[in-house]
Amino acid sequence: MRFRWIGRIAATAGVTLLLTIPGGAKGQAPGAPQSSALSIPTVQRMPPQDLNRLLHTREAEKPLVLQVGSRVMYQQAHIPGADYAGPASTPEGLKLLHDRVAQLNRETLIVIYCGCCPWAKCPNIGPAYHELRRMGFKNVKALYLENSFGADWANRGYPVATGQ
Repeated sequence: MRFRWIGRIAATAGVTLLLTIPGGAKGQAPGAPQSSALSIPTVQRMPPQDLNRLLHTREAEKPLVLQVGSRVMYQQAHIPGADYAGPASTPEGLKLLHDRVAQLNRETLIVIYCGCCPWAKCPNIGPAYHELRRMGFKNVKALYLENSFGADWANRGYPVATGQ
């Protein structure tokens, strides 16, 4: 009898733990650190085809698109109209991101992307997403580039710009 009661407590604690781990019930990988792309809720991940469609809508409906990876990557190829916001895996990059959005309305649709490497290994997208959420932005999406910017955006024929 005593052991059944302990089992019920453990089962309840497990459910409580699942619900308190960031994203445990929201599509995030349980226990994923905020520096990980896996900590971004699935519902906040935007497929490339959805962003491409948004970019071809009227100007008033377009999101602010921010590249949160390296400057070199941005100069080589980026989404047309995207602003360089700095590598969010560094304090300097987070400051650039913060400064870029500080004066914006917190309801602004912001789409962030990096694409330096496979999603699960990206050092920039998780910190950028969580910094924007900490700042109070309610409508932040992360462009889901499963493999890389080249493979999941450029090689699929979506528009690309180069240079500054």
